[in-house]
Amino acid sequence: MIKDLVLKAFFIPLLGIGLPLMAGLITYDRYTLPELIAANLLFMITSLVIWIGCNAIHRQLRPLYRPLRLPLPRVLLICAISSVYGALTGGAAAYLWLSFSREALSWSSIYRFQGACVVAVVIFTLVYEVIFLGKERELDTKIVDQLDKERSHAELQALRNELDPHFIFNSLNTLNHLITGHPEEAYRFNNRLAQVYKYFLLNKNKELISLKEELEFIHSYFYLLQIRHDDKLKLQTLSESVAETVLIPPCSLQVLVENAIKHNEFSEKNPLLIRVKLDGPYLHVSNRIRPKPYAVDSTGIGLRNLGARYKILFSKSISVETTNDEFIVKLPLLTKTDPGYQPETP
Repeated sequence: MIKDLVLKAFFIPLLGIGLPLMAGLITYDRYTLPELIAANLLFMITSLVIWIGCNAIHRQLRPLYRPLRLPLPRVLLICAISSVYGALTGGAAAYLWLSFSREALSWSSIYRFQGACVVAVVIFTLVYEVIFLGKERELDTKIVDQLDKERSHAELQALRNELDPHFIFNSLNTLNHLITGHPEEAYRFNNRLAQVYKYFLLNKNKELISLKEELEFIHSYFYLLQIRHDDKLKLQTLSESVAETVLIPPCSLQVLVENAIKHNEFSEKNPLLIRVKLDGPYLHVSNRIRPKPYAVDSTGIGLRNLGARYKILFSKSISVETTNDEFIVKLPLLTKTDPGYQPETP
């Protein structure tokens, strides 16, 4: 719906006064002021009737070609029908005026008035079509933006959901083994497992979380891994107090730790050390490269999903670097003071 009240309020009186004058329908010195007011009022009403009728024609005919996106046939059809309507309505008003006024009944004056009405109808039909097209383009842009947001949200939800059960089954097998031989250790393991899974449940729908919370989680998670792998793993992280204002997608570190364990050989003599450190606007997660002696069945889905999450949330890519002896992943970071940061509403 176009808000054209100002357009109507200005042009309907203007056309009602101007078109009869241009067509020579009113000789002003023949009439008193009240008669001139009545005459102009008649043609203003005529202008209003033509305007309303042409608007109705426009609204009825526009949808005909909308699915095909063919504006030219639509505009030509609307102009043709509106012109006929405007000419007939204007001609009837002019004939009525000439029949009851002091003017001579002149068909040439009627035809001139009809021609002026047709020109005005065509001009304002084109004006309305331009306005309609602008509104449609604005609406289409909003719809596309909304669909992009919904698609990104759906992709993000799918990527999050793929993370949840990634390590649970192996942990349950470890817990089952501990229960029979090491019940106290099983109790501690179970508590840590509960903390880890609670973290998943509480944060799976969050886009960002403080790096401090993520580090607290990764320490609990790493404890489970150390029990499973008999202390063949080492983790070196930064101070949690330093990470309080830095934000990161939940479970990002878990993906990188899993990736390092999956692709590298480690033992009690040569444990795998995973380092986490801040470097400007990036978080570096690195480990020494120690390829396993056998081929690892890997789809690379973990890193791909993490990269996709960063692309959606930050519009940035994660950086993966491989040197002769080190594998490094750089994660872009957001801080609570950044212009792009928006706190999540509960």
